[in-house]
Amino acid sequence: GRGVALPAGPDLRHFLRAAAAGQPGPSPELPPEPGSAPGAPKVYLETYGCQMNVNDTDIAWAILQKNGYARTKQLHERSSWNTQVSWLPREKAEQAIWNRLQHLKALKAQRPQARAPLRIGILGCMAERLKEEILHREKLVDVVAGPDAYRDLPRLLAVAESGQQAANVLLSLDETYADILPVQTSAGGRTAFVSIMRGCDNMCSYCIVPFTRGRERSRPIASILQEVRMLSDQGVKEVTLLGQNVNSFRDLSEVQFQSVAAPGLSRGFSTVYKAKRGGLRFAHLLDQVSRIDPEMRIRFTSPHPKDFPDEASVLQLIQERHNICKQLHLPAQSGSTRVLEAMRRGYTREAYLELVHHVRDSIPGVLSLSSDFIAGFCGETEEDHQQTVSLLREVRYNVGFLFAYSMRQKTRAHHRLQDDVPADVKKRRLEQLIATFREEAARANAALVGQAQLVLVEGPSKRSASELCGRNDGNIKVIFPDTELEDAAECGAPGRAQPGDYVMVKVTSASSQTLRGVPLCRTTLSRAAASH
Repeated sequence: GRGVALPAGPDLRHFLRAAAAGQPGPSPELPPEPGSAPGAPKVYLETYGCQMNVNDTDIAWAILQKNGYARTKQLHERSSWNTQVSWLPREKAEQAIWNRLQHLKALKAQRPQARAPLRIGILGCMAERLKEEILHREKLVDVVAGPDAYRDLPRLLAVAESGQQAANVLLSLDETYADILPVQTSAGGRTAFVSIMRGCDNMCSYCIVPFTRGRERSRPIASILQEVRMLSDQGVKEVTLLGQNVNSFRDLSEVQFQSVAAPGLSRGFSTVYKAKRGGLRFAHLLDQVSRIDPEMRIRFTSPHPKDFPDEASVLQLIQERHNICKQLHLPAQSGSTRVLEAMRRGYTREAYLELVHHVRDSIPGVLSLSSDFIAGFCGETEEDHQQTVSLLREVRYNVGFLFAYSMRQKTRAHHRLQDDVPADVKKRRLEQLIATFREEAARANAALVGQAQLVLVEGPSKRSASELCGRNDGNIKVIFPDTELEDAAECGAPGRAQPGDYVMVKVTSASSQTLRGVPLCRTTLSRAAASH
């Protein structure tokens, strides 16, 4: 559904966004990739939607690069590449993509006949869900590839080069791209996302993911560890383990663990599928990943609340390991038990609150919570809405992602429920949720004023070149002056903090989305943990 994300988390800052009816400003071309042949066909990549789509872009580019393609960042009629394919993976705000495709169609028509023709492709969730419409609606694209078909991209492009449309949207029960190391499209970045699993089995009634990304399957732990080690060697300082439901991770690649008993669910939690036996679980993965580099922060998203109660080892790891961020994303979606039942979330309001109290007791004083909420789901009454407002007040999240409900085809809600909350009511309820979230987040963040926070520097602040921006352990944006700082770990001369450095910052003011402070010193993750 369409909505507002508050605040923009680390995932959002990687997105390349195009205006609904406009063209992004020109950006310089990337230098040729090592080993790419002169005159190699060039690919232009444009990413929309959730962080899974950004990760998919990295996988698709790794496959194309291996097959002789070069990448360009410049989409312009006078560009010097021979062939260009524009990929638009996404899940929401589809109208923006339709508008973008119309713009690309115009560029395609204007391309001189003496030049190689412009080819347009779309991949990801939208490609799988709307294949027929994409291929036949004014013939806007040449290639359509679903999220499990990226290995087939070279063949699909070859078919398109012959003048035919090409498509593959078949879903797989076992594809995880475990043997493909994604090529990070944010060159020089200090943060990265590592996909640990694909698909989802939860079948929440509003959600399209099981139908566009298929059934749940996990990457072998060995391949995940290999990717994280590679990122560590490249200087990445923060890795987020990524999946639709990360804490149901289950690596079945090692035979000796295939008969392990399935974990149980606590009181108030249920699931639509039978308990799954066997496999190495998320706690084992988190333990192994956190041991790779003591100077690399580890986050994970998104977990499902039902998979936490008996995963005490996960909460214990978060408490014990200094490089596992003391932050949890607990998507509630609603504060009404009646609506949660209609959503098929597998828990009650009371069970969710009990979980919140449990995790805060397990990691006292330092835990940052974030959540997702949907306003105006099918059959939601004013009383249901007010229960969501009260949940926001009771829990007091630091970060929130809030959306108005938008019904999607293929979902259980589309087949069995009525989208009966008027658009103006959804808008009003969403606005109230946003206002409540901001009010409570401002209070939660105000509690940090006067405290020293360890900040991973990302780069200059967007609003001032004289300030730096980064994020604390709780994933809250922190802005502070760019000045020369002593290095707590060395006796060398003072210097300015660089992206990837850890800086201790004393918080002087706070809003619902941002902390401001004064820098104290440069330090390391290990040293900062030892001093607390």
